[in-house]
Amino acid sequence: MAGNDEPRIDDAEVDDILASWLLEEPSRGSGGQTIGLLGGRYVTASGDAITRSTKLARLREILSIASRYDMLHGLTPQSFRKLLEELGPTFVKAGQILSMRSEILPEDFCHELTKLRTDVEPMDRNTMLDTLRAEYDRPLEDIFDAIDDVPLGSASVAQVHKARLLSGELVAIKVQRPHVRELMAQDISIMRSLARRVVGFMPDEQFLDIQSVVDELWQSFLEETDFLVEARSLAEFRRNNADVRYVDCPKPYPSLCTSHVVVMDYVDGIPIGNVKQLEEMGYDLSEIGTKLVDNYARQMLDDGFFHADPHPGNLVVRGGKIVYLDLGIMGRLSSHDRAALSRMVFAVGNHDAATLKDGLLRFSTSDVSEVDHAHLLADLDAIIADYGDADLAELDMGAFFNALVSMARKNGVELSGAVTMLARSLVTLEGVVDTFLPGVSIVQIVTDHVRNHTSALELAEQEGERLARQSLSASHGLLDAASQAGLAMNMLTRGQLRMNLDLAGSEDPISDLARAADRLTMGIIIAGLFIGSSVVYYARIAPVIFGIPVIGFVGYLIALFMGLWLLRQIMHEGRRKR
Repeated sequence: MAGNDEPRIDDAEVDDILASWLLEEPSRGSGGQTIGLLGGRYVTASGDAITRSTKLARLREILSIASRYDMLHGLTPQSFRKLLEELGPTFVKAGQILSMRSEILPEDFCHELTKLRTDVEPMDRNTMLDTLRAEYDRPLEDIFDAIDDVPLGSASVAQVHKARLLSGELVAIKVQRPHVRELMAQDISIMRSLARRVVGFMPDEQFLDIQSVVDELWQSFLEETDFLVEARSLAEFRRNNADVRYVDCPKPYPSLCTSHVVVMDYVDGIPIGNVKQLEEMGYDLSEIGTKLVDNYARQMLDDGFFHADPHPGNLVVRGGKIVYLDLGIMGRLSSHDRAALSRMVFAVGNHDAATLKDGLLRFSTSDVSEVDHAHLLADLDAIIADYGDADLAELDMGAFFNALVSMARKNGVELSGAVTMLARSLVTLEGVVDTFLPGVSIVQIVTDHVRNHTSALELAEQEGERLARQSLSASHGLLDAASQAGLAMNMLTRGQLRMNLDLAGSEDPISDLARAADRLTMGIIIAGLFIGSSVVYYARIAPVIFGIPVIGFVGYLIALFMGLWLLRQIMHEGRRKR
């Protein structure tokens, strides 16, 4: 019976515990911004306040919502999606990220979380108009002739309305929801604090890489909640594809864009997922799929600036052009990364595990000095054998990239965020073009793009650079070998040469050999005792008690005791090694 003496923890103690977890140190985002103390308040670099009381209040709200879903007894994919929706925009975004990380969650969960991309409850007209008015220093009537009440789309961070400028152009206005930036900054601050605690209780080979998800969420937050970044991305994407006749994106209006509002061309096209309507309008589906993949290869390998979320809702066809929408999240690859990626594409197509390994190691953010290259090559051979020749209709890009990322992590190679973002993007793109290009290898299209857009001079320069690096490495190796050989000969002539014995599976081979010799000696002694006692017993050597020779009997007992002791030692060491 518990009685009234059972210890209790009051709310003040809970607050102190949570506070020690949440506010013990500033959090730093991968994008370089910090969550730290300023004037007694926790703030982001942009000035969003995150105080002790607001974090505790938000955490209590999160726990209250989570408790209604009985998480301790497990979640179904549907209940998990609903939980994230109820928790708010930060968790919806986390769910969108997790939906493309099947190396973290089971496939049925990933499939259900893709529904988080669908429309959410929109802001009412008055809230939307108040938000717009707060962004401009002049009346809306001096900018817009009309704004539709019904949004074109509504997401967790913003919603889009069709409008007409006073000059007559049709535009789309992307309006950020009020206070969403402060809420997301606060949630991510809580997640980062809790992730540091949770990771400490998990083994290194943890299945759920919590910290990477939170870091990715932070980077996504920085990009998606500053709409000036999207306005600049629209302008840069248009410049990069100005000479591509079949690709376009909305034109931004920089003078009307702010950190919470983007004004861009209104695009009225056929959603790329509406295959039936595309065919009715006379479009060649195979041509659309091929051009989409080829242009995406250009974005990745030539420009180093690619659309990081090319799902069907962000792609439409208008006037013979593929139009990219919603450039809120864009990926970047340096010239170094693009060169490594090009070699990796060729390696997969050519079944060259060695080149694929070199490219993979160049993307690593961890120390690769201890990597087992033979084991890594064997794993890459298995991946290439499974996926290298698969047609697009058969190739599961998600499984391919998940296998590559998981294999790299298993071998101690941590890949950069650019690689994981690109992997997610290609998985999404594969799902888009699967209907357009049955029986065609997406890897082959990308390989052809690399070949067609790399001149003979560039190929010669790349090959010359590779040979120069290999020659330099080989020269250093030969010089080191000669130096070591000279040192060994010098030590040999002086009688100073020593040999270290190293046996596979043994930390101390000399001790192991000595222990084996001791056991062999003990076995011989036991066998000698047994044989000698048998001779004494059958020879009836005195003294004899009750017809049993005493010396023979004692010898048997000693041999039995020593044999059992030796057997116990062997079994104990066997269990210890296991």
